[in-house]
Amino acid sequence: MQHTQPATNAWRILFLLFLANLFNFFDRTIPAIIIEPIRMEWSLSDFQLGLIGTAFTLVYAIAGVPLGRMADTGSRRKIMGWGLAVWSGLTAVNGLAWNFWSFLLIRMGVGIGEASYAPAANSLIGDLFPAHKRARAMGIFMLGLPIGLLLAFFTIGAMVEAFDSWRAPFFIAAVPGLILALFMFFIKEPKRGAAEAVQVAAAPVDKPLRKVLAIRTFWWLVVAGLTFNFATYACNSFMVPMLQRYFLLPLEQAAMATGMIVGVTGLLGLTLGGWLADRIHQRWESGRLLFAAFSMLIAALATAYALLSGRIDIAIFVGVFSLGWLFSYNFYTCVYTAIQDVIEPRLRATAMALFFAGLYLLGGGLGPIAVGLLSDHFAQAAMLAAGASEMSEAFKAVGLHDAMYLIPAALLLTMLALVQASRCFAADARRMRVGMSEAVPA
Repeated sequence: MQHTQPATNAWRILFLLFLANLFNFFDRTIPAIIIEPIRMEWSLSDFQLGLIGTAFTLVYAIAGVPLGRMADTGSRRKIMGWGLAVWSGLTAVNGLAWNFWSFLLIRMGVGIGEASYAPAANSLIGDLFPAHKRARAMGIFMLGLPIGLLLAFFTIGAMVEAFDSWRAPFFIAAVPGLILALFMFFIKEPKRGAAEAVQVAAAPVDKPLRKVLAIRTFWWLVVAGLTFNFATYACNSFMVPMLQRYFLLPLEQAAMATGMIVGVTGLLGLTLGGWLADRIHQRWESGRLLFAAFSMLIAALATAYALLSGRIDIAIFVGVFSLGWLFSYNFYTCVYTAIQDVIEPRLRATAMALFFAGLYLLGGGLGPIAVGLLSDHFAQAAMLAAGASEMSEAFKAVGLHDAMYLIPAALLLTMLALVQASRCFAADARRMRVGMSEAVPA
């Protein structure tokens, strides 16, 4: 197998992309941590809390497709730089919200800014690193997710405590993002397809969306992404309030416990997972996707067991749920890399934008609102079963805990979709390589 080398400035650019990804997830996570003070201040239902996450996600998904096309044809550094400036500025404005609807509308603006980032960054990584190093590079880039979450969950509770206001974190978070946006404009971009063993034709692709959607593996990966994002957004949106209500933890402790579950696990999962995925891929062409499917099975079983155990010791709950989440992180290094393997370089940002649209419109968008609706329903059912006439925090605790069973169910569906994707991956990857060879004149 012919190997090319990473671009000379590849690792420096990757570090910058990782930092921006970190702040992307830090800013995105703030509402999930300060959600209980907001609920109390504005007397909101869990459905309304879920709607905050869902509205952000839907806008993110819809804006991502045209921004992805722009990243395939225009300057990726400018798209990322302006996007970072917009979402950081609006994060600060979020701290000035005066009611539920103003908060919701500003979050939607943040979503448009953040949508500019992922397709352009993924496309850039595909051109900076050759195929045999891409999973590792993607693993480092995606470390921004757990580290961003970790920083958010470990610091925002303390910020709220220190300033005695849920608004303070929004103002503080905006500053590093605005500084980082300036650096984006100085990135030296490689040519499209620079990291491929076969050089890419420079001509634009005719009917790009149709070509991407004709790839069967891609369809199964979109289905897997949809169910996976449903689980992760449901968990990230409601884990802190669930720990506060069901296990009676104060805000700062609930946020730190959630940081252990979704943050610390990612540090290990993305670094070790990326390395393992590359090793498995060198032995079996479909190995990455089978490894991801096995990981989803472990994730589903561990998270289901933690929830089924009821009010166990909080350390045991966090430990078992964390084990599941550790394995779930293998989704990113395996699936994002598999998309690069079946999509030609000139279409990668478009493919990632379509992939994210499926993930967020039908996955991340549905996760928070479905859990919120189910939580309100189960809380009502618990109140009626107890013969009570008034809703209490105890019933809301039971309602939210039981609604979280949607998480392991979605992870199990992710596993099934990944198994299906692995069955057509080798043929689609071969077709992409052949197509690239034919597109380039001898």
